Amino acid sequence: MGAVLGPLRRGAGDPCFSTDGGLSFAANTPGGPGTLRVTRVDGVVHAEAWGDGAVWLLDGLPALLGADDPVDDFVAHHDLVAEIRRWRPGLRLGSCGRVWDVLFPAILEQKVTGKEAWRTWRELCRRFGTDAPGPLGLKVPPTPDAILRINDWEWHRAGLDGARRRALVACAQVAHRLEKAAELRGEEGRSLLRKVPGVGVWTAAEVAQRAWGDPDAVSYGDFHIAKNVGYALTGKPVDDDGMMELLEPYTPQRQRAVRYIEGAGIQRPRRAPRFSPRDYRGF
Repeated sequence: MGAVLGPLRRGAGDPCFSTDGGLSFAANTPGGPGTLRVTRVDGVVHAEAWGDGAVWLLDGLPALLGADDPVDDFVAHHDLVAEIRRWRPGLRLGSCGRVWDVLFPAILEQKVTGKEAWRTWRELCRRFGTDAPGPLGLKVPPTPDAILRINDWEWHRAGLDGARRRALVACAQVAHRLEKAAELRGEEGRSLLRKVPGVGVWTAAEVAQRAWGDPDAVSYGDFHIAKNVGYALTGKPVDDDGMMELLEPYTPQRQRAVRYIEGAGIQRPRRAPRFSPRDYRGF
């Protein structure tokens, strides 16, 4: 369950996600803000929810846990992938059904380290999000309207550069239309997201993986993924085009192959110094 819901968490200090007493998160839903807590006892999943969005969250629980995931159609073309699948038979791609809540942090993660992006996410959620319903003390991510009301100096204080800010504002202005991407799904849904300036292939894929559990949406352009996939399947890192060539036999479930590799924790050896994060608050 943790592997299925884990992609919704944005760092260890995510104010919208908790691992205390189960897995919990706060969300903006069509019915309003809500909080969902999911626990697993003796193989049985239990859920409780709070707020105006509680019914919507509970109704979406099966899809969230991967009930709609076409995992049985997957065919492994590498011995390693087949072996990992045997290790992790319960690893499914969940669908949270919420485009804005996953698009927002995906934009923050563009072209920066996770540490930088998660710091900005925490800052914006704590200052411009709302208190989540229920007793868990979480924050609901800022709504599109809240994003559009943020002053320029507040963006700087949160450590967000101009390019990501412009992309986030552009998405907030048409957020109600972008929710349709979760209904369109697949390439059509990703294409709708890419119509907004500042949303490219990588960002659209990151949203698709979480919002509708897209099994073919590979994060093309990621700093690490291509190298790790190449190392896992060939013993050496490859670039993005090399990764897509390796994954071609898995179409239309290329992202699932990536998730199996990530789920096994396989990474290329890193011998170079770590990338130094930038702090835009000092610019």
